Amino acid sequence: MSDAAPAIRTEELAKRYGKITALAGLTMSIPAGDVFGFLGPNGAGKTTAVKLLLGLAKPTSGEGWVLGAPLSDRAAHRRARADVGYLPELFRYQPWLSAREVLRVHCELIGLDRARWDAEIKDALGIVGLAERADDRVGGYSKGMQQRLGLGVALLGRPALVLLDEPTSALDPVGRHDVREVIRALKARGTTVFLNSHLLTEVEQVCDRVAIVDKGRVIQVGTLDELLRADAVRVRATGIANGGYDGLRSFGELQHEGEWLVIRGIAQDRVPDLVRAIVERGGRVYAVEPRHESLEDRFLSLLEKPRP
Repeated sequence: MSDAAPAIRTEELAKRYGKITALAGLTMSIPAGDVFGFLGPNGAGKTTAVKLLLGLAKPTSGEGWVLGAPLSDRAAHRRARADVGYLPELFRYQPWLSAREVLRVHCELIGLDRARWDAEIKDALGIVGLAERADDRVGGYSKGMQQRLGLGVALLGRPALVLLDEPTSALDPVGRHDVREVIRALKARGTTVFLNSHLLTEVEQVCDRVAIVDKGRVIQVGTLDELLRADAVRVRATGIANGGYDGLRSFGELQHEGEWLVIRGIAQDRVPDLVRAIVERGGRVYAVEPRHESLEDRFLSLLEKPRP
């Protein structure tokens, strides 16, 4: 984790539309340079949070900071937004324009110095892998190529922070791979990436840290290792007499998988005691492997927990 000030921080950030609560008390902190996964079911408040961070909607209560600028300070936040790239979930570009022309239009829209346009467009096209198709009309692009062009638009000006709203939700496996490679390239150059998604496999592959959000609140946040509990351990052992297994049942539920013994529900600090108990019963231990629950399992278990 970086020692720099957080790229994004929120404290009890909330948004209500009449009697409908779209976001309820969102509190989180995203270190600069992280790829941060914002994960939750549809309707959890993910897109509302993005709109608030971008200044596209005004919070009902609470506060947030983007690149150090508070949302409540409109002038400071407007200046900070110049260093923020954004890819919305749904976007369309004029099909008769080429990719290069689309990028030139957006250079104009973000107020980029004209002397920088060519270099910025070349850089963006190179990162998203469209350099060889830069002068082709967008109407002939595949959906994956259009998504990469959208990423290219978000990268103009080399922003310090890029917010991606469901960037792979409608893509095939090749398109999703392409987007992951772009995200990894952004991380390599120190860009903070805020990835708003409900696709767990995508989050697992690229994110440093993950927040699981439901009903507008972060219910769990941390690295994947912190989030995914080791709920079982596999031990490859031989030489344990049948009666010897009875003395191991105090460690958890036992299950045999050939030479492997799976113990479910064991506390990780008891694993050394388990190995010792196996050896005391005449067993020889060749390997010990923690078995982590999947992100999907963890996600579903958190959503099922009653919350105040």
